[in-house]
Amino acid sequence: MNDKHTNFPAASGEQESKRQQLDFYHSPVQFRFDGWHRLAEQVHRLKKLKSSGRDTDSLHQQTRKLLRALRSIEQYTAYPSQDDMALVTELLKKQDYTGLARSIDRVVWALSSGRFRHHSLGLGIAADPEQEEFGSRPSSRQDQVGSLPRPYFEVLIVDKNAREDITEIKQGFESVIRREDSFIYNVVAVPSFEDALIAVLLNPTIQACVIRYDFPLRSRNHLHLLHHFIRSVNEVEYEDMPDTGHGPLLGNMLLELRPELDLYLLSDESVESIAGNVGKTFRRVFYQHDDYLELHLNLMRGIQERFETPFFNALRTYSRKPTGVFHAMPISRGKSVTKSNWIQDMVQFYGINIFLAETSATSGGLDSLLQPHGPIKKAQELAARAFGSRRTYFVTNGTSTANKIVVQALVKPRDIILVDRDCHKSHHYGLVLSGAHVCYLDSYPLHQYSMYGAVPLREIKHQLLAYRDAGRLDQVKMLLLTNCTFDGVVYNVERVMEECLAIKPDLVFLWDEAWFAFAAFTPTFRRRTAMATARRLARRYRSQAYREQYEAQQAELGENPDHDTLMSTRLLPDPDKVRVRVYATQSTHKSLTSLRQGSMIHVYDQDFSRKVEEPFDEAFMTHTSTSPNYQILASLDIGRRQVELEGYEMVQKQIELAMSIREQVARNPVCNRHFRFLVAKDMVPPEFRPSNIEAYYDPDTGWVNDNMERAWEGDDFVVDPTRLTLYLGATGIDGDTFKNQYLMDRHGIQINKTSRNTVLFMTNIGTTRSSVAFLLDVLTKIASELDQEQEEYSRSERKLFDNRVQSLTVDLPPLPDFSRFHDAFRPDADDDGTRDGDIRKAFFLAYNEDNYDYVPIGRGELEREIESGRELVSASFVIPYPPGFPILVPGQVISAEIITFMRMLDVKEIHGFQADLGLQVFTEEALREAASG
Repeated sequence: MNDKHTNFPAASGEQESKRQQLDFYHSPVQFRFDGWHRLAEQVHRLKKLKSSGRDTDSLHQQTRKLLRALRSIEQYTAYPSQDDMALVTELLKKQDYTGLARSIDRVVWALSSGRFRHHSLGLGIAADPEQEEFGSRPSSRQDQVGSLPRPYFEVLIVDKNAREDITEIKQGFESVIRREDSFIYNVVAVPSFEDALIAVLLNPTIQACVIRYDFPLRSRNHLHLLHHFIRSVNEVEYEDMPDTGHGPLLGNMLLELRPELDLYLLSDESVESIAGNVGKTFRRVFYQHDDYLELHLNLMRGIQERFETPFFNALRTYSRKPTGVFHAMPISRGKSVTKSNWIQDMVQFYGINIFLAETSATSGGLDSLLQPHGPIKKAQELAARAFGSRRTYFVTNGTSTANKIVVQALVKPRDIILVDRDCHKSHHYGLVLSGAHVCYLDSYPLHQYSMYGAVPLREIKHQLLAYRDAGRLDQVKMLLLTNCTFDGVVYNVERVMEECLAIKPDLVFLWDEAWFAFAAFTPTFRRRTAMATARRLARRYRSQAYREQYEAQQAELGENPDHDTLMSTRLLPDPDKVRVRVYATQSTHKSLTSLRQGSMIHVYDQDFSRKVEEPFDEAFMTHTSTSPNYQILASLDIGRRQVELEGYEMVQKQIELAMSIREQVARNPVCNRHFRFLVAKDMVPPEFRPSNIEAYYDPDTGWVNDNMERAWEGDDFVVDPTRLTLYLGATGIDGDTFKNQYLMDRHGIQINKTSRNTVLFMTNIGTTRSSVAFLLDVLTKIASELDQEQEEYSRSERKLFDNRVQSLTVDLPPLPDFSRFHDAFRPDADDDGTRDGDIRKAFFLAYNEDNYDYVPIGRGELEREIESGRELVSASFVIPYPPGFPILVPGQVISAEIITFMRMLDVKEIHGFQADLGLQVFTEEALREAASG
């Protein structure tokens, strides 16, 4: 190994000291990666100091402290092993810096390259350094030409004596490993309940856990967040937990953290007496030390069940079959391409397999998406297991279509839907198609950043209570919200659903999780997903403890609590009436592995079979192509396999890289003069942050005090840290210009969203450390260029710059709320405090060009019309980009605030508005006819 290591940003002595501390980091995994590289740097410095005869005491003590912190982490990983850690500790103690540097280099190499994953039951570091591989035994990977390395995982053993018996345990497993096994694994041993929880949180390669029935509760290596986390996931007091007999309880908690894990219980009691009580938690219960072969075979089977991809396998098998093509796809089997003299480059670019798998057949081992009964049906069932739903449906033309399917399946004409006004445009058009009456909800505005947050719960409760008071609550069918929002604001899903169900017990929830599919695979985020919350609430409402809590609240509220009391109380639904009816639509392709337009619909609806299944099938048929793309379906199947086996690991890395970007920009004195990433206090007003946490990271204290975890536990809204909103106000450059001219044109960096003074970056499971380094380098270069430009400004140029900054930081157009629907589109309301309107009626009224005309926006004509007493009513959707949501919908009254906002907009793209004509508005005659009809 050479002496080259990862370079880290320069830090002050105080910061360097803090970076040696585990609490400075967002996660121990981040500390682990950083720590091993820092250890290698320090050991090589010690080696040079010793060889030159200089003092090593101070650096030796720092290195000893860092190694001690790493040892506390490596107790929960299979590589490096405890023997390896003992070796490097001994080498440091002996001040054998040459041998220590060689050993540390091997660890860094194996961890960075992933080489340790190629060895079953261990890759030691104490071997001959001249070996081709740094290993204490031959590789057990398949080495045949053309074969892939066998996937690697780790097995957690929880036993009070496991660490002392680890050599014997490994020998037992090694005796039953077979060359024909599809997977390879290594073993991690921990002695206590707490250690097991730490292990599965810290070590994402753990895929299975073998639990003995009796072991102690406490760990000697306690992580700061553990007491808090045990309370939050298990809803019991930590201090009340017994000291022994923790096997089943540990199993339940492990599944709360990592639902994908395969759990096995080894018991000293009669397995016959306990198997029936723990069967839902454990795949199998063994008596004492059953033979290793049986346990090994169960480990292989458990991983194989998650590895299985029914449709991808079927499609791959079909592509290898010789077939005769006599149907309507010339490109099937690649015939129209491979026989061509002019488009051979298509095969060269894509490869032949994509054409061999292209077919319109639904037989021959394949399946129909419209009526699945074979591999597609099985693939969807596996996806439901992975995402925690009762049913899952694959969609091959995006979440825009998924949204329309769900709305059409559940909503009849004239049903009322409560929906956030700044939702994706597919919802607005879906509501037009369904004939629903729409009650638009206003999100809290972030005027200074030209964006909206999310809809406060008080707004939702107020509208539901208004419909109750008007005697129209029975017409309200659905609440439709976006979680998380494009800008990363995340709802407290549990509180929203629970309080709404207290007012209307059968309310249907549609959560648009287009940007949030990845959240199901990390415990902090999962608690705010639709499916996890639905499952949790359904379980809670069946319990006697909840019934007693509900009855106590009802006794306190009395028979007829007034509006103000209901608004100020955290309401609980009636357990005898409540029905958990939850749907989530996800753009799988946006945040997980899938080809473009690959999406899923997840269902947790206790009334689905009784009320929804048939209309859902009809809606699915209505919006789904009879020729769905098989490659998209296969990618959804593969993506599901990936998240069940490495989703936790990949999402954790995604979060850590986002945190790293935030940290580096905050610490970089060149960048932070011009840029800053918005934090919780910028995105969420204080009344929605009862935790009072303003940011998850502080440049001085790092990621201490579990800020993120505490905020996500109880705040009304939190910010997804993987969505990084960069504020540009100090640069004088608007978001659209920064996106196109600075990022894309100059540096080839692609982003999706901008506002007037921000741009949005996102990390995902495909983000790499190299791409993060590239982004940070680009931001630093741009900041340096801005420094140079500003230093050379003339007096007039400085004035122009100050004016631009003023326009981006002070002179911002206030974001308008939804005004109201015109009375012509509110046939069911008599000024009863409700606000729904018939958007379908207004939309199709504009199909007749005699029903509308245009009013110019820039010559004062709008004001003159309003002053004359005329109500101007929009005949179309008007959607400026950015921000990308409708500021006007068909049938909406045009307010003075909306006119002001449009006049102050300086964006180039406004859908539904023609600047040379003006706003499209209904004629007064058309409105009279609509009102009378």
